[in-house]
Amino acid sequence: MKTKAPCKEKISVITLGCSKNLVDSENLITQLRANDYEVLPEHADADTDIVIINTCGFIELAKQESIDAILEYAALKRAGKIDKLYVTGCLSQRYRNELEAEIPEVDAFFGTLEMPALLARLNADYKHELLGEREITTLPHYAYLKISEGCNRTCSFCAIPLMRGRHISRPVEELVQEAKSLARRGVKELILIAQELTYYGLDLYKKRELPRLLHALADVEGIEWIRLHYAYPSRFPLEVLDVMAERPNVCKYLDIPLQHASDRILEAMRRQITCDETRRLLDRIRQRIPGITLRTTFLVGFPGETEADFELLLDFVEEQRFDRVGVFQYSHEENTRAYEFLDDVPPEVKAERAERLMEVQREISQEKNEAKVGRTFKVLFDRKERAYFVGRTEADSPEVDNEVRVEARSNHARIGNFSWVRITQAEAYDLYGIVEPHA
Repeated sequence: MKTKAPCKEKISVITLGCSKNLVDSENLITQLRANDYEVLPEHADADTDIVIINTCGFIELAKQESIDAILEYAALKRAGKIDKLYVTGCLSQRYRNELEAEIPEVDAFFGTLEMPALLARLNADYKHELLGEREITTLPHYAYLKISEGCNRTCSFCAIPLMRGRHISRPVEELVQEAKSLARRGVKELILIAQELTYYGLDLYKKRELPRLLHALADVEGIEWIRLHYAYPSRFPLEVLDVMAERPNVCKYLDIPLQHASDRILEAMRRQITCDETRRLLDRIRQRIPGITLRTTFLVGFPGETEADFELLLDFVEEQRFDRVGVFQYSHEENTRAYEFLDDVPPEVKAERAERLMEVQREISQEKNEAKVGRTFKVLFDRKERAYFVGRTEADSPEVDNEVRVEARSNHARIGNFSWVRITQAEAYDLYGIVEPHA
């Protein structure tokens, strides 16, 4: 008679940081479940035997959040509420030795590319046949697709290459296989992510192949939106715009972090582009894709940034009228080139500049949203929140952009499906409307 195998421990995977970390955690969860582990929802309160924390080490605030999480679960381990604690991800890659010395409750630390070693520690096999298959921890109708790992750029403020290594593209065929798998499970929107999308293919194919990849993904049945995040402006491959114009399921949306508008600061940041070159690029993008949504991010408080430099940035934002803007305050990171500079902008000045920049953008967003009143947009509904169905237009990425709200009592919408919505009211970061039939 066969005896029943003992149950394996229950595991919680805690994910901190960016969408690229989220994809890493989804792949880890897939491997664990294939090895018959029960993986509980994040922050499960009870019955967790093992906790794995996937950390972020990008800037000071993210590092502190990761350290706080490790300390929280280290305390639970000391109290006997969990058996094992493992730490992986960017913070672990960057500060492993220091963390091992300071937080001995952690059973082991693993770097960003050490999933097989983490699995081996859990007596689990790394199953190569799962390539392209992964769990989805986002809402089931959208998923992130990480097309490459690492970065070859040399931005002076950025610690990503220290934690993620050099750029490694994934083959087109492998990405298409994963996209098909996601589509079979109901994913309608793919959000392409990487440290640098436009570098895609240079290592594998000896030329930039993002346009080729987009054509291949656009052919995947069931994928209705393909969205591009994190495109570097220097040497931007304009052929991407041809695909955007030709393929209706490639969103007229581009996330292109610009970081600054002062040539002096751009040079110190090692961004390989001037403000005038950026203007010309933005003009060409808008000419080739009329109505495109442009999202960007800026970094304020970089070493040596004067009030005059910041005023140049404010003027640039007012001039360009971006659809979406995010702002980061400079974080002085060890082993980056900028760490050699004096971090001479006081924290209160960084915060004040970030607030001023976002106030300019808030007014721009308000005006742009008011111009949408009376127009009808295709909306993908994400959730029901109290009295509203909440969704997004093609111009909006999950969690970081605007949302569309329609009253649930007088409108019918299905979560995970598209509807046509006529906009009736606008705020700076929200639109309100009514669902209506559309031919």
